[in-house]
Amino acid sequence: MARPDIQSLSWGMPLAVISAVAFGVVLPFFWLGIPSGHDFEFHFNSWIEVLDHWKHGVAYPQWAAWAHNGYGEARFIFYPPVSWTLGAALGLLLPWKLVSGVYIWIALTLAGSSMYTLARRWMPRSEAVFAAAVYSANPYHLVIVYWRSAMAELLVAIYLPLLLLLISRSEEEGTRVVAPLSIVMALGWITNIPGALMMNYSLAALVLYLAVSRRSLAPLAYAALAAALGAGMAGFYVVPVVHQGSWVHIGQVFAPELRPQDNFLFAQTSHADHDRFNLLVSIIAMSQLAITLGALFLLRRIRDRPVWRMLLCWTGVSAALMFGAASALWTYLPELRFVQLPWRWLLCVNVPFALAMVMALRSWWFRGVVCAVSLGIVLLCWHRVQVPWWDNASDIQEMLDNQHDGLGYEGTDEYVPTTADTSEVDDKAPQAQFQGKGKAEIHISSWQPESRTLIAKASTRGKLLLRLFNYRLWHVEVNGRPVSTESEDSTGQMVIPIVSGESRIHVWFVGGWDRTLGIIISVLALFAVGTGFAMGRRRSAMTPA
Repeated sequence: MARPDIQSLSWGMPLAVISAVAFGVVLPFFWLGIPSGHDFEFHFNSWIEVLDHWKHGVAYPQWAAWAHNGYGEARFIFYPPVSWTLGAALGLLLPWKLVSGVYIWIALTLAGSSMYTLARRWMPRSEAVFAAAVYSANPYHLVIVYWRSAMAELLVAIYLPLLLLLISRSEEEGTRVVAPLSIVMALGWITNIPGALMMNYSLAALVLYLAVSRRSLAPLAYAALAAALGAGMAGFYVVPVVHQGSWVHIGQVFAPELRPQDNFLFAQTSHADHDRFNLLVSIIAMSQLAITLGALFLLRRIRDRPVWRMLLCWTGVSAALMFGAASALWTYLPELRFVQLPWRWLLCVNVPFALAMVMALRSWWFRGVVCAVSLGIVLLCWHRVQVPWWDNASDIQEMLDNQHDGLGYEGTDEYVPTTADTSEVDDKAPQAQFQGKGKAEIHISSWQPESRTLIAKASTRGKLLLRLFNYRLWHVEVNGRPVSTESEDSTGQMVIPIVSGESRIHVWFVGGWDRTLGIIISVLALFAVGTGFAMGRRRSAMTPA
């Protein structure tokens, strides 16, 4: 098999083909509308919120002010920043009705480009372009685009080919592979938690194979160091998440129908809509696994045995974790349960799927048939199992108006403070109301995403009840002096004690010590990676040609 020089990549034609294929995926948006999958409103409302934060001078949002119809949640502390930053940036530049389509086009184009980079390690240019196109528009990516709207998960597809590329080069690169591999791992953490966990488990499985096959502990050492540095570079995000996890209802991520045991392939629950989608993704998963394993069987006599074994290993591990027989692993392996949905491992299978199919099928005609069959299965599921859901420009405008008019939107229970109960709140409550024997005149001076200023003139001592869930990082001053707040018993709203007379109240969200610690860890890890890059270049320069 040809081994082209990776350094001489020519990107003109490949990038044009990959971007055209990605555009083909979003082309139906022009006449069918905008796919409104499971996570669409979550992501789209997040993008609108982040842009609103930026306009109010908050560079790195923490509090989603309009979630739960204005009571808020700590969404941006716990949800990784890459996807909501990209979505908000596109919203700044484009009409909102175009943002999701452009976002998906960018994600699929970058994913295909990373696959092209990987494929050029083993394939000539034309075949690498085809592998990139297959990867960009593979069946599971279509599921994400049209049924799931899992925008952050889609970005993880960019990193997975690079993960395999760097692992495959570890023997020839040695310690020089650690720095770029750590960057890929860091990107996983700040993009999508389930994706990052799958990347770490994939890394472990692949380097364990290399360590055994090479009878060397070096791959394990390189991988462990890269994983640690990657988590360290993401420390500004990871440390607050770990520290503040007990402050919110994070256990809601394992609500019924979101638990691993409810989402193994062909699993059934008491919810018909859930089971219908699970059937759809199960059929697509089985077809994709069958094609991948069939191609790997045809490749069993490949000259480059290590790559074949790595693809088989990755496919085997991913496939095994999708079935109920692996339920014990989901229970006992560290944090694996936070991947939530076992069929998410198709994201990893996509890489062997594209590579093995192109390597095994030498006939372009046969490749076309397999691609057509894969697409046909998706379309069959589209029409016979579950039709996607659609939004239009007016639906997008309604979401925009709901935030700009102060109505807010439905939030996510796992990011709500533990003291709060979203089922008890009054969606029509005022932003602030007085509780006491007398009366109070309340004037709202400013009500911004992460700061609120109001003036209360009360006839007696009392309390102000804000339309705001109380969270530990809200800092409150009354007449310039810090005060301790309380949480209303039934709802968890913020309660501020005030005295008679005029009270000037300032409420703002602060960064905790964990954020500072995380930033320090990120800077130190980034410095270590930068030093590793510099040392690697110096050694390369000193090595005789």
